[in-house]
Amino acid sequence: MITQMKKYNFLVFHKEYDAFLTMLQEAGVVHVTEKAEGLADNPELSAQLALSQQLQQAIEQLEALVPAGSNPLAAEKADAAELLQQLDQLNADKHNVEQLIQATRKEADRMKLWGNFDRKKLDALAEAGYVLQFFTCASHKYQAEWESAYNAVLLSDPKSSTYCFCTVNHERVQLEADEQTLNPHSYDQLLADINAQQGLLAAAQANLEGFAIKTLESFRLALHTCKSAIDWQKVQLSTDRAAEDTLCLLEGFCPIDKVEALDNQLNAAHIYYQEADPKDEDQTPIKLRNNKFTRIFEPLTGMYGWPSYGEFDPTPILAPFYLLFFALCMGDMGYGIILVIYGLLQTKKIVNISMFDGLGPIITALGVATTVVGFLMNTVFGVPVTMLDWHPAKVAGFDFWMVAAVAIGVFHICFAMTVKAICSTVRYGFRQTVSTWGWLLLIVGSISTILLSMAFSLPTNVVKYTIIGLGAVSALGIYLFNTPGRNPLINVGAGLWDTYNMATGLLGDVLSYIRLYALGLAGGMLGNAFNDLAVNMIWAGGEGAIAAVVLKGAGMVLVLLLGHVLNLLMACLGAFVHPLRLTFVEYFKNAGYEGKGVLYQPFGGK
Repeated sequence: MITQMKKYNFLVFHKEYDAFLTMLQEAGVVHVTEKAEGLADNPELSAQLALSQQLQQAIEQLEALVPAGSNPLAAEKADAAELLQQLDQLNADKHNVEQLIQATRKEADRMKLWGNFDRKKLDALAEAGYVLQFFTCASHKYQAEWESAYNAVLLSDPKSSTYCFCTVNHERVQLEADEQTLNPHSYDQLLADINAQQGLLAAAQANLEGFAIKTLESFRLALHTCKSAIDWQKVQLSTDRAAEDTLCLLEGFCPIDKVEALDNQLNAAHIYYQEADPKDEDQTPIKLRNNKFTRIFEPLTGMYGWPSYGEFDPTPILAPFYLLFFALCMGDMGYGIILVIYGLLQTKKIVNISMFDGLGPIITALGVATTVVGFLMNTVFGVPVTMLDWHPAKVAGFDFWMVAAVAIGVFHICFAMTVKAICSTVRYGFRQTVSTWGWLLLIVGSISTILLSMAFSLPTNVVKYTIIGLGAVSALGIYLFNTPGRNPLINVGAGLWDTYNMATGLLGDVLSYIRLYALGLAGGMLGNAFNDLAVNMIWAGGEGAIAAVVLKGAGMVLVLLLGHVLNLLMACLGAFVHPLRLTFVEYFKNAGYEGKGVLYQPFGGK
């Protein structure tokens, strides 16, 4: 449901405006109408927005850095730029050590071919007047005569494809090989350097963790302060000026349950305001008011777009259908139980994966629905669960679920058309929705008549004339009265075009629901295939030694775990995406839902 709003227009003397905004911010109940002009190209606001984004990214990093079981220290007021600078320096220190380790490891790989050597002895030879040169070349390019002509000495394994060799002469020589410069440290010394650098990296990581514990709450306080400043600037830029900038005019909206308290504050401060009901042309924000169960599905509605103030909130209808669609796509009782367990662990923060923050309750609900539907579809980890006489899987097999998927699709679309007719009538009046009611009467009425005839064996003539009557009445609304006051010929043309779109669209919409059956069937078959693969593995080759049986058993367990984890992840992805598509495309299109609303965000609200 959508909370009813009241529209406010404030008129305040410019010298009292800052005090008025402070009072409004402390009240935290008024959503200020933002003006598009002036917001995008304001340098001060742009700088604050950039700072807010930097603080948010820093907080996400610090939250990941706080060790488990550690509690961040209390917030201290600090300059946001200074906090970010300190964090950047710590990140740079860690990055520099990581780069040093990477460079040293690369150098160690290069020096590995040269083995270990004593640098002091090499320096002593150089002081004695000998010129030592180090070369590498492909094995087929090495010339044995270099050994006698230039005192070449092989230093690497002769079986290697790359030869490393050294020449000892009193003068530099030119060979058809790549001359190398040895690192002052040998291979073992470079490995020791890497170990020492790993200690520096651990110290840099510890510094970051300590900084996270010390400043995380301070970063959050800085972000809150920054967002308050952004809100203040937006309100200032959304204020109209009149009477040579001596009067400030501001428009906002307040939920109906907060109006009385706001009015008392405004009257006590002697603020002039006008209060009225919002109109269709107003940019009225929406505040959803749903029960505990429906509220967990609100993020799905937000993914498509929030309803406008004059629209209906689709969340109460989206919730049960999405549960059903997800469960049908998963189609496995075992996977449902796993989702329930994970959802509860995520809710209790026993297991905490950041990308699923706040989604524990919806995962639990989806898991419960999948468990129930998986039992009805007779599958637990790809294995049949039961063969009770009343069980759909025994009565009708997989064909039952294909028919059920189509039937669910027909019902879902008819329900959407009913919602559209009722909500459009409430919003625009019956005269503007005659065509919508005509289509509803024709489609839902015809389907209902056919179902009643099948259930109660109605006479053929009764069914025939009922459908003809429904068609005749519907045709009047679809072709003649679809737009009141317009030329009838134009109405007929518009009705024919609407008929073409409806005829081609409805069939495709209904067939789209077969994916519910197909995905559930595919997941069950793939799970069963992994089971067969694992069982065949342990029985392959007949009886054998105990060690062989244990090895095969371990392989079977590994195949089962990896196979079902992979199948579960793929099933979850499909079960998340495809029900959304059925909701966003098939349902919202037939329900006439636009989703172009603005969410209620009060000035100064938490």
